[in-house]
Amino acid sequence: MNEDATGGRILVTGGNGQLAVSLAAAGGPRVVKTGRPEFDFDRPETIAAAVAHHKPAFVVNAAAWTAVDAAENEVEAARRANETGPGILAMACAAQDIPLIHISTDYVFSGDKGAPYVETDPISPQTVYGATKAAGEKAVLAASPRAIILRTAWVYSAHGRNFVKTMIAAGAKNPKLRVVGDQHGNPTSSDDLADAILAILARIGQTGWQPEYAGIYHATAQGETTWYGLAVAALEEAARHGRPMPQMEAIRTEDWPTPAKRPKDSRLECGKLKQVFGVQLPHWQPAVVRTVDKIISTD
Repeated sequence: MNEDATGGRILVTGGNGQLAVSLAAAGGPRVVKTGRPEFDFDRPETIAAAVAHHKPAFVVNAAAWTAVDAAENEVEAARRANETGPGILAMACAAQDIPLIHISTDYVFSGDKGAPYVETDPISPQTVYGATKAAGEKAVLAASPRAIILRTAWVYSAHGRNFVKTMIAAGAKNPKLRVVGDQHGNPTSSDDLADAILAILARIGQTGWQPEYAGIYHATAQGETTWYGLAVAALEEAARHGRPMPQMEAIRTEDWPTPAKRPKDSRLECGKLKQVFGVQLPHWQPAVVRTVDKIISTD
């Protein structure tokens, strides 16, 4: 590694995305964010160059094509961002023995299991986004023996564009909101995910890299709900700050058609993360309260 691993530099891709911002806030000066134009999966030559320039002890790849519906028509762009680029990044990290944490998604699963998914469950992505992220997992693991894949889900924060912010904005303008109530998952605060990543890196820094660290982990908040449940929780907290509380209606997936199919039940089981690294994210409900408070205080 290029610096003392216990306090070495953490290079985070994804520029000003939710997780990158959260990692910078939680990790302090040792976190260095990179993004376009310096680091761009559409310009492969920038990938290894950024790693060489910053000389990190660790890399966290939070860059991705996350526009799920747009990916259905922008297949090659999604593939460059979610598969080809991460594979090149993993090779650059492997060349310098740098541990890499790569962020993946619940969308690698079909959502038909009927119970929370574990890491060894077979994947069956139903969308271009899910398929390219699944291919990215394989590319990263094939390229680097020091790669950790963190599958997460339903990420939101007080910054960037996300479901919680959208619901608060919509609730301020509309007396009634219709939200899908039959898709189940684990809403995850990017702040809590950032804390978990920093805890993983701290463990690696303390012990040195261990071969058993490599592989796929699930990393979501504890607890589960639906998009409707998440919307109600966010809007009720906003109402405590004096915002209007719209009338809420839970609808079926079929009532809100989208170009990309959403998994009906993509809950993730996160026991492996706790077993290997001693890391467990908090419950989703207190995190929503904290996030809504931040959103409203900065409006």
